[in-house]
This record gives sequence, structure tokens and C-alpha cells, in this order.
Amino acid sequence: MRFQLTRRMALASAVALTAFPALGQDTWPNAPVRVFVGFPAGSSPDTLARIVTDQLATRLGQPVVIENRPGAGGVIGVQQMLVSAGDGHTFGTTINGPLTTAQRMMDSTGYNVAADIMPVTLIATSPLVLAVSADSDISDLDTFVAAAGAEDEAIAYGSVGQGSGAHLTAELFAAEAGVNMLHIPFTSYAEVTTSILGGEIDAGFMAPSAALPFVEAGTMRMLGITSSEPFAQAPDVPVLAGSAGLPSDFRAELWNAFIAPAGTDAAVIDRLNTEIAEILADPAVQEQLLAIGWQAAPGSPDDLRARIDGDTSMWGAVIDRVQAQ
Repeated sequence: MRFQLTRRMALASAVALTAFPALGQDTWPNAPVRVFVGFPAGSSPDTLARIVTDQLATRLGQPVVIENRPGAGGVIGVQQMLVSAGDGHTFGTTINGPLTTAQRMMDSTGYNVAADIMPVTLIATSPLVLAVSADSDISDLDTFVAAAGAEDEAIAYGSVGQGSGAHLTAELFAAEAGVNMLHIPFTSYAEVTTSILGGEIDAGFMAPSAALPFVEAGTMRMLGITSSEPFAQAPDVPVLAGSAGLPSDFRAELWNAFIAPAGTDAAVIDRLNTEIAEILADPAVQEQLLAIGWQAAPGSPDDLRARIDGDTSMWGAVIDRVQAQ
């Protein structure tokens, strides 16, 4: 199956530049638009995609159909977008992993990000928070770093799995702060939370929406947030950048983007970029995204390409360090 899929994708890539019709903004779209999502219906990336595409359908005057193809951390969705391409009406939304870290963590994704994928726009970002139990002696970032630096692996932290955004963020934090921590992988933020509150681990890098209910209940404390600026869902949590020895440009965010297969007409890319930017400027849409832990962050295709390249380099270095341990 992997060979067949990879072969189909290679063929699709080879004809991409000639297979798509030359569709200008005055003729496109002239058929339903398909958007592949590499996560199941009801997941956070799926909900985000539907918030945007519901509005997009009205603006384009054509149905915009979400096609869920979950698997391999979102990679399957990107693969299916590529093998289904050819009519200028097939696109995808994806989190950062399939475009930045999957190339380093899988034997083969079956695609080349630079050659096979055209960026349309960043949609939204989501930082992580460093959380501890409210009963912990660790009260702020300085005491956390002091405890983590006291001896090797003095701090045990949880993530939602080996190679997850939470795991790599913690490893980036450890390298930048000059500390060592013991990684305990789990399968969900619920398990991480239970282990923090039960005293089985000391901390976790978590989605703000996962930690907030426990912070509000007085059982958990958030020490800092990984975005470069305060996050609207947790505005009182200080940014980690520039604190406790961390560089001022420290940033580690999950993000979601709208992408297209290589060969998609430039006028179509421009049209989609403009329409999605206007959708994300709507305060009601921003509130919907924030409710599920995402902050609207539209930009140009070049902005998204720069984000892909920068994060691929940054996370690649982290992955190399982890694999060398």
C-alpha cells in the first residue's frame, strides 16, 4: 500500500505543473472545492477547518467539502490531497507536523514539502503552557529552572507522546535553558493532567485549553507560555521568552495552515489567501477559534513558506539532539 501510494503521488507530482487548468479569478471556482484534513471529524484541526471553510463556501459560491483522512499525525491528509489533485479545486488544511517534523521522524512521507506543496496562508497558532500542580513548591519559572538544573533529570515532565509538539517544545526549552528533564510520554493531555495533580510527574507542556479548567479550579499553576506574545486565552500568563536564561526570541507554537498542491494557479492562491484573511478578520470567527485554543494568524504565502522553513530547521535540530541522547 505504501509503495502504491508513493508511486501515485510521484506520478501526480510529475504532471502537476501541466495537469491543472489555467483558472483565473474570473472563472474559478467552477466546481465544488475539496479540502483534505488529516484528522478525524470533531478533532481540533477538523473543527478549525470547518469554521473557515463554512465561511469560504459562501464567499466562493461553491460547496467546500471537508474530507477527513486521519493518520500518521496528519501526513495521510497531505498525501491524499496530493494524489487527489489535478482539477485546481483540491486543497488541504494541516497542522505544522506534516510540513516540518514528519520528514525527519518518518522513513518516508511520500512527498517533498518544497516541491509538492504550495503555501496559501497560515490560519491560526496555538502556544503551549508550562504547567505544574498548585501544590508544587515550584512557584514560577525561576524556581522551575533552578529545580531542573539542580541535578540531571530532577524534573519529570509529561507530554502527549514521543515526537509530539509538547515533547519537542520541552526539549527545546531544556536546551535553551541549559537544564535536563526526564520525559514521560502519555497519550493525552488528560493523562498528563492526572499525573501532574497526582504527583507522579512534576510538570507538563500543555495546550492552554487543557490546563485552564484546572487553573480556574485552583489545582494547577501555569508558569509561562511559549508564544512570543501573551495569548488571548490566557492573557495573564507570562511569556517564557527572555526569562530565566531563555533567549528573547524563544517561541514554540503549533500552527494550522491552508495549503495547495504544486501547480495550482497563482490567481487561485491569491484569491484563497484574500478570502481566508477576510474570514479571519471577523471578530466572531476569532472568538470561535479562541474557544478551541487557536488564535487567528493570517499572512501571505511567503510568510507561510518562511514559517515552514524556519520551523523545519529549528525542530530538526531538536530532533537530532533527542535522537543522539
